[in-house]
Amino acid sequence: MPDLAACQLVVFDFDGTLANTAPCIIRTAETVLREAGLPEERMKDVPQLIGPPFPQAFSQVFGYSAKDAQKITNRYREIYSSLGPEAWPAFAGVKELLEALKASGRMLAIASSKRMHLVEKSAKDAGIAPFFSFIEGKRSDAPQTKAATLAFVLDEAGTESAVMIGDRHYDIDAAHAVGIPGIGVLWGRTAPREELEGAGAEAIAETPEELGKILGLA
Repeated sequence: MPDLAACQLVVFDFDGTLANTAPCIIRTAETVLREAGLPEERMKDVPQLIGPPFPQAFSQVFGYSAKDAQKITNRYREIYSSLGPEAWPAFAGVKELLEALKASGRMLAIASSKRMHLVEKSAKDAGIAPFFSFIEGKRSDAPQTKAATLAFVLDEAGTESAVMIGDRHYDIDAAHAVGIPGIGVLWGRTAPREELEGAGAEAIAETPEELGKILGLA
């Protein structure tokens, strides 16, 4: 087990980890998928869209062609980009966690599968952007793995002494792909503990306070 408290850089996923975006993501996706004619019985699978990048997620979860997935994504972003700060509030306890980590001398970063401008806007609206030295998201709709985004953050920060924090197996998989530990979080209720355990998370936190303790905060 690596010493998670000794990591110099703490990298966070955004959706479901720092901010409670699931309700608006699901609501917006349901709207555009109904417009696209998706059968109502398939709506139960919409939460699976949280985690993988768009437009690829629509193909992965619902089997749409690349062309149709892009069309659905464009409509999704038309709606989602018009939303305000109420669509991506920071989870209770997250600001206090970030403040304490910053005060402890750690560098903080975001590695997200959202488009770059949306990550930056959402972090700013949620009042947490000033805590981060690096904010990285997808720069285009070309396929880009979470591991590639995370590797870019590590390169920017100039350190491999890092840990990745996230709510889906994609985050843990990405951490291991670049050779760093991954910690799963459950407070967003995006994925069950079993998913994170199955991905090999080095630790799992129920609350931001518990995550702070895992990372060596008093």
